[in-house]
Amino acid sequence: MSSRPDPDALGFVLIDVARMLRSAFERRIASAGLGLTPGEARTLVRIASLEGSRQFDIARRMGIEPMTLSTYLDRLQSLGLIERRPDPADRRAKLIFTTPAASALITGIRTEQLDLMQQVTSGIGADELAQIHGRLKLLRANLSALEEDDAALTLARETGR
Repeated sequence: MSSRPDPDALGFVLIDVARMLRSAFERRIASAGLGLTPGEARTLVRIASLEGSRQFDIARRMGIEPMTLSTYLDRLQSLGLIERRPDPADRRAKLIFTTPAASALITGIRTEQLDLMQQVTSGIGADELAQIHGRLKLLRANLSALEEDDAALTLARETGR
């Protein structure tokens, strides 16, 4: 085994593809004339998929800091695209919902996403694409389990258990 890293190793390829896909998505959103930044667009789509979730949970699922999310939420709320409602189970927490005004923008973002993915997956058959999708979901689940294990270990260390 060589001591030199292989830039075509699976982990490096996944990181490269994720970075390039995010960059391509951000360019499309920026040029689509939707009136949202790429971060706001990602946030709006995530809220729509997690309708009624807590701010903290949305930030965690997006992999961003809660304060970064809060900035996006402030802007989306000022545009009338989302609303924050008190969480009946925890009065300190807020639940986030899209408003009817967000529907057209979500459709626009989704159109850009689908068009981009059509380009990105060009030359890959439907069966192959379904396999890739399934395997990536498995990788995501495995990584999620690792994160949960790491969080449990950290909590155990902090509480002395």
